[in-house]
Amino acid sequence: MEENSSINNLNIILDEIKAISSVLNPVSLQTLEDNLKKADRIFFAGAGRTGLALKMAAMRFMHLGLNVYVVGETTTPAILENDLLLVGSGSGSTPTLVIAAEKAKKQHATVIGITADSNSKIASLSDHVVLVNAAVKTDFGESASRQYAGSLFEQSVLWVLDAVFMTLWRDSGLTKEELWPKHANLE
Repeated sequence: MEENSSINNLNIILDEIKAISSVLNPVSLQTLEDNLKKADRIFFAGAGRTGLALKMAAMRFMHLGLNVYVVGETTTPAILENDLLLVGSGSGSTPTLVIAAEKAKKQHATVIGITADSNSKIASLSDHVVLVNAAVKTDFGESASRQYAGSLFEQSVLWVLDAVFMTLWRDSGLTKEELWPKHANLE
């Protein structure tokens, strides 16, 4: 039996994330990158820990000078045509997020879903899907992940969006010093 230690568990987590990255569809990531670049405004929507990962990603894309909003915040405007809704849900069936995707579609906005279920309601509403083949929070087996609940999906959402950010940042030619003035200074 393997030793139960934080270092061993960290290695388990890293191995699981590496396994996810090896099966991600690069075309879906390129489509996400293209849509992020062309959108007038980008709206990030997620619930729970996935929502926190999306908020973290929104901040990074703001550093690039993109117009970003987090769905549910009081200062978030109405979504319109030429905008992008990036919605993350492991199950793809979170009721509030399904409603957000439906409303975005009614406004003729582009919807990109990040989900673990390609047959979900959010996937069917999305113009494009980034499929993250990770265990969702109701998967209690260890075949997809040895971590608790939806941890692997939530981590993967952040790491995937950080990788997309890094791609757009490197393509932009901007330096770290040029991004820095957009960093929060009221903290």
